[in-house]
Amino acid sequence: MLDFNTHDVSEHLGGMVDAAMEREAATLPPRAYLGASSLGEDCSRRLQFQYFDAPKDVGRHFPGQLLRVFARGHRVEDWMADWLRLAGFDLRTRSDQGAQFGFATADGRVRGHADGVIVGGPDSFHYPMLWENKAVGAKTFRELQKKRLAASRPVYATQIALYQAYLDLHEHPALFTAICTDDMAIYAERVVFDRGLAQRASDRAVEILRACDAAELLPRISTTPVHQTCRRCPWQDRCWSLPPSPTLH
Repeated sequence: MLDFNTHDVSEHLGGMVDAAMEREAATLPPRAYLGASSLGEDCSRRLQFQYFDAPKDVGRHFPGQLLRVFARGHRVEDWMADWLRLAGFDLRTRSDQGAQFGFATADGRVRGHADGVIVGGPDSFHYPMLWENKAVGAKTFRELQKKRLAASRPVYATQIALYQAYLDLHEHPALFTAICTDDMAIYAERVVFDRGLAQRASDRAVEILRACDAAELLPRISTTPVHQTCRRCPWQDRCWSLPPSPTLH
């Protein structure tokens, strides 16, 4: 029974919002392709589960609070785009036809959608250049400042290299920006095209798709389910309940 005498309804209202967001997320169509944003992840088997839209372990769906974090990232991206334009950059986030900049290869089974392309602006940059933005916490922000993108967030670096390759935006360095959600500080880095990284990621996608077509699961990333990557995986229980060399038959 609800206590109508209390003024703090945070838990009640938060639960209502969480439930509504989780219901909405459950109605979204699955991603039936390998995304450029995930091809830099550690575990190829995890990407196979994602590609097949395998049911996640019980309790491993995205909770409402995390869905709100994702939504915040999209809003921060819009703000950063506005700020770049205010600073004099000619940033395009949609093509002349109104579509998001992106690519598809391998019969549409590998795809990516870039945040934008900057076609003009201050003389201290070269155009056109790819633009990618992330909303990050203070810890990730400090790591970016200390180690730079490739060393601190290889998943993001792989994503950018693939976009530069497939969107033919490799002549000039990409502009990567990150907003610290704690204090709205801006990190910015020129990212020179890494041809080798793009090729390795593309080759990896082919390997994963071939294994999927052959109904074979690729090896686990670890020999123990308590590995940090496994602990974060929404298919941890499913993966470790299978024999070492399973097939999907």
